[in-house]
Amino acid sequence: MLFKKSILFLLTTATMLTTSTIAMADSLISNGGGGDYKYQLWRSTDNTQYYIKIWNRDSSTNSAPSYITHSFESSRDALDYFDCNYANKSLPSCQR
Repeated sequence: MLFKKSILFLLTTATMLTTSTIAMADSLISNGGGGDYKYQLWRSTDNTQYYIKIWNRDSSTNSAPSYITHSFESSRDALDYFDCNYANKSLPSCQR
């Protein structure tokens, strides 16, 4: 009887942790590429921060990203960072 209660407790706890992890997942906003790289733009769960996962152009996005950037306050700032530092674009926002 104690064994059954222990198993039930463990299963319930695991389910709760999995559910909360899924509910707290960040959101994929967009993807694209430039230069020798491709990216996925992600938004944090609380919708206040953005970050980019970056892969070499020939890599699969199912593999671990080559780089993950720090947080940005806007999607525009994140995409400008990618364009300036990975896509080799010359934008007014690029600091050279």
